[in-house]
Amino acid sequence: MGMAELWAISLVLVSTVIGSVGSLFLKLGSAHTGSGIRSFIFNRRLILGFFLYGLSAALFIPALKGGDLSLLYPLVSLAYIWILLLSVKYLRERINAYRVTGIALIMLGVVLIGAGS
Repeated sequence: MGMAELWAISLVLVSTVIGSVGSLFLKLGSAHTGSGIRSFIFNRRLILGFFLYGLSAALFIPALKGGDLSLLYPLVSLAYIWILLLSVKYLRERINAYRVTGIALIMLGVVLIGAGS
């Protein structure tokens, strides 16, 4: 694995974390929306969530240049792990055995894909 591919993997990992934080802010902002457009336009959490989503995509695009799509795209599934951790910490969501099992299977899949590259 070359430096370009390691750089691409790093960008994807950072991108998934930023996108996951963006999702958290979209969730937090959605609690403060009404029926009018003003509740969306002036909602700081929604704006931050959209910005972070855009930043996540902006980081993902150059990563695609430096690595194989078949290796990089499965790494996006790590966002499920970040979302779970953020949801438990900041939204006080509860996790159950099914979610833990699902996360473990995702991690196993990412390891297998990485090992095959």
